[in-house]
This record gives sequence, C-alpha cells and structure tokens, in this order.
Amino acid sequence: MGGEMLAAGKAARREAVPGRADRRWRIALIVIAAGTLVRLVVGALLPLVPDEAYYWVWSQRLAAGYFDHPPGIALAIRSGTTLLGTSYLGVRLGPILAGTVCALAIAATARRLGGDGAALLAAMATTLVPLAAAGLVLATPDAPLLATWACAVYALVRALQAPPGSRAALGWWAAAGLALGAAFVSKYTSILLPAGVFIALALHPRLRRRLAEPGPWLAAGIATLVLLPVLIWNAGHGWISFTFQIQHGLHASGADFVRTALRYEGDFLGGQLGLASPILFVLMAIAVGRALRRRGDPVRWTLAVVSVAVMALFAYSALRKRVEPNWPAPAYVGAIILLAAGDRRRYGRWLGAGVVLAGAMTLVVYLDAVAPILPLPAPRDPVARAFGWDALAAAAQRAAREPSPTPGARSWIGAERYQEAAEIAFHTGDPTTFALNLTGRSNQYDLWPGFPQLARPGDRLVLVLDEAHGPPPDVELLAPYFESARRGALVERRRGGGTIATRRIYVLDGWRGGWPDGRGGR
Repeated sequence: MGGEMLAAGKAARREAVPGRADRRWRIALIVIAAGTLVRLVVGALLPLVPDEAYYWVWSQRLAAGYFDHPPGIALAIRSGTTLLGTSYLGVRLGPILAGTVCALAIAATARRLGGDGAALLAAMATTLVPLAAAGLVLATPDAPLLATWACAVYALVRALQAPPGSRAALGWWAAAGLALGAAFVSKYTSILLPAGVFIALALHPRLRRRLAEPGPWLAAGIATLVLLPVLIWNAGHGWISFTFQIQHGLHASGADFVRTALRYEGDFLGGQLGLASPILFVLMAIAVGRALRRRGDPVRWTLAVVSVAVMALFAYSALRKRVEPNWPAPAYVGAIILLAAGDRRRYGRWLGAGVVLAGAMTLVVYLDAVAPILPLPAPRDPVARAFGWDALAAAAQRAAREPSPTPGARSWIGAERYQEAAEIAFHTGDPTTFALNLTGRSNQYDLWPGFPQLARPGDRLVLVLDEAHGPPPDVELLAPYFESARRGALVERRRGGGTIATRRIYVLDGWRGGWPDGRGGR
C-alpha cells in the first residue's frame, strides 16, 4: 500500500508540472472533437439501418412513450432533422452529438479521479473502441443512454467526493437525478445505474451513511419526476413497453438449456470482445476487479459495482436467450474511467497496444461502412443491412402510382415487418406506410391507426413481402378482402456487386372493407 501511495504521489507531481497537465487535457478535447468529426462524416455517408428508420418514423409522431422504448431517441432524431432536414446526417446528428457529450463526461470523470493523463486515456479509449463506431454513430437509444449515463456518473462522483450532507453534495445529487431521469427517458435499462449505486452504498461501510442524507433520495425523486410522462403513457397503454422489455430481455428461449446457454454465453463474450476490443476488455475487467478488491476508495468501488451489476445481469440473461452485444454498453462507462484513472504505468505497453488495436478495429468498421473491404457475403454483412432500401422504396412507389381500376382510389404502401415499412417510409417521405404484423411480432405500428382505420373501400394496398414459391401468408390472409391481388416486380437489395436480399411487390386492388383477425393497427 505504501508503494502505491508513493507512486500515486509521483504521478500527481508529474501532472502538476506547469503546462503539462493543461496540454494533456487540451489534447483530450482535440481527440474527442476529431472523433466527432469522423462520426459526422460517416453518419452522412452511411444509409440508415432499419432500426434507425423505425425510430425516424417515431420522430414524426412524437409521444411520451413507444412500444419498444421511451421517447429519448425520437426526440434526439427530431432535433437533428429540424436542423438538417430528413437526411442521413439529419437523423443521426442528435445521437452523434450525444456521443460527444458521453466522451466529454467520461474524460471529465477520469480527470477528477486520475488527473489530465487519465482524461486523455479515457478520451482516446471512448473515441477509439469499436463500440463508438456504431453506438455513437447510429441513431439508436444507446447514444442518448450512454450520454446521460455518463453525465449521471460524473455528477455521482462529484456528489460522493463532497462532504456528506453538504450543500455541494446535495447540488450534485440533484444534478445526478436530472441526468438519471434523462437516462430513464432514453432506455429502460438505465434502472441498473441507481440499482448498482444503491448496492454499492449499502455494502460499503464508509458509504452507508450516504443513505441517511437527503441527496440520494432527492436524486431518485427528481429522476422519477422526469420519467413521469413516460409512466403515465405506459399506464394508459397497459404497461406495454415495460412488459415488452422484460420479456425481450429475460424471457427464456425454451430450447435445451445447457446447449443454448453455452452458445449464447459464447456469443455474449465474443460480442463484448468485439465492442471493447480484446486487449482493452481484459484491461478494463482487471481495473474493475482491482477497484472491487480495494475498497479504500469508495468512489472507485461504486463505479466498479455499477459496471459489474450491468454486466452480470446481461450475462445472466445470456444463459436464457441471445443478448445483443450493445445491451451492456453502459458498463463500459465506469470501466473506462477506472482503467484510465488506475495505475497506467503497470499496463503501459498493453494499454498502448489496446488503444492501437481498438483504433484499427474501428477504422476497419468505418472504412467498410463507406466502401466494402471485408470479405463477407452480402447477406451476412451487418453493414449491408443499410443498403438497397432506396431501390425497394422506389419500386413500391411505382406500383402505388400505377392507374387504379377504381376511380378516385388512394394507394397505400405496407409491409409485413416494421423494418421494411420504416425504410420505405423514410425513402418515400411518407410516415403513414404500414407494418401489418399479421404473422410477426407486435411493435409500435400496432399502436397506430392501420390500413383498416385510414383506408376507404376501393383503395389499393401495395405490399412488400418476402419472395415465396406460392402466395405469401399475408396475401392469402388479405385476398378475400380485396377485389384482386397480383404479383408485381421482384426487387433485389444490393450493395456493390452482391445481392443482400430479394423482395416481391404485391398489389391488392379494390378493398372491400374488413380485416383478418382484427389486426392492422388500433
């Protein structure tokens, strides 16, 4: 312990050299700014993946809640499209800037714990890990979640560093509550932050007295008030959003437990190694473990407990079903801070190698997003999910514009799944495109008025469906409700020279009224 204190003192003296510390902090800010610029360029060039288009449709119909998530991502997208219009960058501007806020908050927290050298390392890690290549570019709930989570962590650290019960502590607890409320509005998994903090406060002898001061409870009250509109919306919709997320994240797959658990846990670990890069993932795990073992610093202990709580929950979920690699992303906020603010000399070479490897992996992701360089078949290329939707939307629009056999009939466009419906909506500029959900899972489209509520007898419905040898299930279900149903064009979604997927256009004319099983929106 004495040796470590001596080393820490030497490090502090090095940080105190006039001009050196400020220079490192300025470099950290330059790294964050450069990362933002690169993400803006990539965000402007890469077409939207289906989930981004889905959230864009949400942003055209703002509400206090949605089937899948709270409204944070819809608000972020709406802010960007208000400034830049309906474009790739317009959709992503808010989430990309949220990523910048995330990086700044992580660097600032690391600076509080380890000085400007720690801030620089944290800025580099946050900017270069592959997680940033997707989570801080794509317009998904992860970007606002990570930004608000990181801000809440910064305020939490300031609150724990202030004297218990002091005015400063109370102010920072209030700030943490505001940031936590914003995290609640971004994604429901943010509940793991206050849960982890409560566990840390309850288990650490020097932190238990914090539970007797008003600060933590003030933070919880403020966060709940910020979330209140989302709670009211859910109460009015049968708590559908909460129910979906619980089942989506924890419901068992029903297959053989041992076989699926081993496969899913392997996929889970592989996903984390890919998001954080293998070397940095191991170093972050070591930093979190050291903070847990050495309980002398309550702040670091708290960050470690929160990171472990997040990762443990999703590791448990992976015993039961497949876990998406991005779900435990908030765990890396505290882990990066602990790694950056730890004994950097102990892992100097490994840290350098880890940063270089992470940067190389991220560079490959960015380059492949702009022009395919990885030898992956188009159907298995995750980046290819974003391509070819403009051609599909154009084909559907052409079918909708063909002369109708019913004078004065209106043409509508729909698809079975929300992915196709949302992409067509974005590329045609018509948010009223339908996802029928006749054979698939429910989603937000089931909460909006559907074709039966908006159409009139005689109207046309243009459907985009999977290519099949015979009539697709949707056409078989809908044909009795229309005068005619015919096959239209076969459309290939392509990237470069590869075919990603094929879809068939079907045209249903002369709606008679009625709908199978009462589906199609409420």
